[in-house]
Amino acid sequence: MTRRYFGTDGIRGQSNKFPMTPDLAMRVGIAAGTIFRRGGHRHRVVIGKDTRLSGYMLENALVAGFTAAGVDAFVLGPIPTPAVAMLTRSLRCDIGVMVSASHNPYQDNGIKLFGPDGYKLSDEIEAQIEALLDKDIIPQLAAADAIGRAKRVDGVHDRYIEFAKRTLPRDVTLKGLRVAIDCANGAAYKVAPAVLWELGAEVVTIGNEPNGVNINDQCGSTHPDALIKKVHEVRADIGIALDGDADRVIIVDEKGNIVDGDQLMALIGETWANDGLLRGNGIVATIMSNLGLERFMQQRGLQLARTKVGDRYVVEHMRQNDFNVGGEQSGHIVLSDFGTTGDGLVAALQVLAAVRRQGKTVSEVCRRFEPAPQLLKNVRYEGGKPLEDPIVREAIADAETELAGRGRLVIRPSGTEPLIRVMAEGDDESQLERIVNGLIDLIGRVKNAA
Repeated sequence: MTRRYFGTDGIRGQSNKFPMTPDLAMRVGIAAGTIFRRGGHRHRVVIGKDTRLSGYMLENALVAGFTAAGVDAFVLGPIPTPAVAMLTRSLRCDIGVMVSASHNPYQDNGIKLFGPDGYKLSDEIEAQIEALLDKDIIPQLAAADAIGRAKRVDGVHDRYIEFAKRTLPRDVTLKGLRVAIDCANGAAYKVAPAVLWELGAEVVTIGNEPNGVNINDQCGSTHPDALIKKVHEVRADIGIALDGDADRVIIVDEKGNIVDGDQLMALIGETWANDGLLRGNGIVATIMSNLGLERFMQQRGLQLARTKVGDRYVVEHMRQNDFNVGGEQSGHIVLSDFGTTGDGLVAALQVLAAVRRQGKTVSEVCRRFEPAPQLLKNVRYEGGKPLEDPIVREAIADAETELAGRGRLVIRPSGTEPLIRVMAEGDDESQLERIVNGLIDLIGRVKNAA
């Protein structure tokens, strides 16, 4: 079934344009409150947000919707997405909401929903909510004496700080480490530096002055140049770049080199395997993770399970097959021993633990494998299904046969733009260039002829 509102990570769009309007946010609150209003107890929702200007508007609209549906709203203010998931469980709430568009610019915003177990909602529950969004809201409203109450909860930052600190092994301290952290002017601008400082690190912080419009603006995990410059400037031992809602992380080593999510998963997976902590005999990643990661895991007798692009698919596979480490190349790292969703700060603490225990530099510890050459190009299309054309399908099959055993080919439509992404990886860069360019040209000719 085609969904009108929900994408792969909740509802997202440009603020004050469909679907990211206060009216729809209120309706989401009413619809979700209606569906999770089960039993005779007082029902609760926690609502967090990042630092976007539109967060004020959407937060209040969600409060109005949930209270109208008879659900008490606990308002958290700016706080990381993983903290919302954690507090949904610890406060015994029926549902959790995060108002954020993650690494997108401030003009965008989104609504992410969590169930009482702290996991993102299933497709089935999202479909139930979506089915109510365009219906008459009157039948969904609570009686006058059952309208919910709203309360701003104090001390939530302290709760998350303590939670994050407890994920660092007790025998590890960060004393003597100079850590530069970029909070992306986002949701973790208070909590992340506090965690590192309380664990003993010397902390140099950038991207910690949000003003509503500077979230992810030339900072954070998608724009690491500012952090690289700061690492060089202060001679930091490590740089940590979070995104707007702090559910992803990129590391910068002491030389200024970027360490992506694939390298971080390799490090954490190998470390946990050596300590007897790794479950599932491997890790879970997406089809976009580098072939070098797969080879690295195989050389250690571990497996790399691949899923579709999107952290929700990673988490789903982890839950179904009892893995406890998974993530994406972009820096979403899910460690299910600690949380139910990606947590950039907690993942960074595991990296810091490995650095301290090995007594080596970050560049020595985090460079676990040599990435295979990877080439990704996009072709825009305006309609139709060019990937279903017989000529294109035959060309794709020929390319897959040519790369078999020596590389990979991944072709997929973008989930957010009218683009087809063509990615090939292997050891022969000239071969990759020829294959990708040939497919891009062919798809372009087919879509223009359609």
